[in-house]
Amino acid sequence: MGRKLFGTDGVRGRANSHPMTAEMALAIGAAAGRYFRRDRDGVHRVVIGKDTRLSGYMFENALTAGLTSTGMSVLLLGPVPTPAVGLLTPSMRADLGIMISASHNPSQDNGIKFFGPDGFKLSDDAEAQIEAMVASGVDVAPADEIGRARRIDDGRFRYQERVKSTLPQGLSLDRMKVVVDCANGAAYRAAPEVLWELGATVIPVGVSPNGENINHDCGSTKPRIAAETVVAHGADVGICLDGDADRVMIIDETGTVADGDQIMALMAARWAEEQRLRDGVLVATVMSNLGLERFLDARGLRLERTAVGDRYVVEAMRRGGWNLGGEQSGHIVMTDYATTGDGLMAGLQFLAAMVKSGKRASELARNFEPVPQMLKNVRFAADRAPLEVASVQKAIAAAEADLKGNGRLLIRKSGTEPLIRVMAESEDQDLLDRVVNDVVASVEAVI
Repeated sequence: MGRKLFGTDGVRGRANSHPMTAEMALAIGAAAGRYFRRDRDGVHRVVIGKDTRLSGYMFENALTAGLTSTGMSVLLLGPVPTPAVGLLTPSMRADLGIMISASHNPSQDNGIKFFGPDGFKLSDDAEAQIEAMVASGVDVAPADEIGRARRIDDGRFRYQERVKSTLPQGLSLDRMKVVVDCANGAAYRAAPEVLWELGATVIPVGVSPNGENINHDCGSTKPRIAAETVVAHGADVGICLDGDADRVMIIDETGTVADGDQIMALMAARWAEEQRLRDGVLVATVMSNLGLERFLDARGLRLERTAVGDRYVVEAMRRGGWNLGGEQSGHIVMTDYATTGDGLMAGLQFLAAMVKSGKRASELARNFEPVPQMLKNVRFAADRAPLEVASVQKAIAAAEADLKGNGRLLIRKSGTEPLIRVMAESEDQDLLDRVVNDVVASVEAVI
């Protein structure tokens, strides 16, 4: 079944433009409500969280209207990190969890992410069925069965207690000075409070959301200010989150940024030493650096690769019974603790490694030498299909032939933005530059 609304992480787009309109959110809410109620009797609940975007109010109200029209009772959490919705959906015995967020995207964008009653993101099949119901329309509930909506005031605090419980017992962050960049997003209260309550001296960045500054020159995709703050304050480490706090980048005491691959390398090695890494397997996507794979191989561990998207990482982890995975972009998934990527939890794991080992962040954040990697994005009109054009396919085939035995090439359409992502790896820098630029030029020529 084809999908037009759902991408790799729910429905996403520019606010007040298709598909992210109030009318569509109402229809999606009604379809999701009908899908999860279907023929089952009894009380049906949905929890809704959001980040700090101005359009979040509009989508929160529209989704609530659609959901209650089909008899779902709505529990509104307000601004909370995405992993809080994954945690609270089963905790509050809800049939469905919804997060209103476009993650690391600019404030003009927004999105709708879905979690099932087990707290995990919905499968492709479930999303396809909901999308089909949006297209066909749904039957609303009788007047006496319309759902109710109410605010939940302690959702953030429940989440914070869960996060704190993941720090190994007996460990304290006393005497640690930590910069935390919350991207003016969903964790602007939760992250500084958790770190302070665990004993750290906290220097907050990006904790003044105004509806329009989420991810603006801050957060995991733009860590420059956080890195400068670490150096200026002589901090031990920086934790850099994105707008919905499901991603993290670590900044060492010199201001150097470590991506998700380096964080996963550290955690996989330490968990394996502690006999916590199930089957010696780390799950990551095709975007992860070849250097990570070599690092694991040298320790008798295995990298299991998936398609891009943290949901596909989680699906592979659940199928294989594995407990650690993530993405180079900073999604770190620890199914012992959470159902989705959690930047704050992953940051705590890094701090725990610092405390246990007595090592500086710079000693723990550089675990392998990355193979040179180049990624370029090409924006295109949503109604175009540049990868289907013969000249582009020819350029891709030529690049693959050039890289054979000397690297790898990955071309994909983003599931969250109208972008073609061109990524290649090779230890031959000249070859790397040439093949990426040739493919990018061929795509730009047809758009």
